[in-house]
Amino acid sequence: MTKEKRNAPIQKNLSRPEITLAIYPLEGVFPQIHPQAFIHPEAVIIGRVRIGAFSSVWPGVVIRGDVNDIEIGERTNIQDGCVLHVTKGTPERPDGSCLILGNRITIGHRVTLHACTLMDDVMIGIGAIILDRVVVHQAAMVGAGGLVAPGKQIGARELWLGSPAKKVRDRTDDEIKASAGIMEHYTILAGKHQGSLTAV
Repeated sequence: MTKEKRNAPIQKNLSRPEITLAIYPLEGVFPQIHPQAFIHPEAVIIGRVRIGAFSSVWPGVVIRGDVNDIEIGERTNIQDGCVLHVTKGTPERPDGSCLILGNRITIGHRVTLHACTLMDDVMIGIGAIILDRVVVHQAAMVGAGGLVAPGKQIGARELWLGSPAKKVRDRTDDEIKASAGIMEHYTILAGKHQGSLTAV
């Protein structure tokens, strides 16, 4: 390749086909995704998954509803590199454990959510791990790198930090307002991507 060709601007193919999303049915069950949700084409969504309006799923996210259900509400953002999975039934727990995310939730980069429940307005910091049967109540937060052990209950507005994560205090109104601002930012950003994201 000549120097001139290496330095030439990328020429977009204006007749290219639409971007293909990595959304897969499993055993005849298709993911149910609201038309106003944003799914980045480098995210992977499999099986028993439902995603609500204005929610967003960013690059490198894997949402695998293969052995149980995953429910994601409205205006919830799941940022780059997150893994969401569930637990199959066992003799002790025949129904297994599903994964439920409410509305207006922010899930930071590289978070792992496994068969847990997050209520509305929760914030999960970068790299946190939330394990089976954990319930995070409304407007609570798990800080970056936190590890929440199976079965823990995080109360409304509580802030948990550390590995293993423990409650350190209640969140202030200003902190909760700041989290809402992040959620709104991602909702707006998703709309921009939805309207203009193209492959070259």
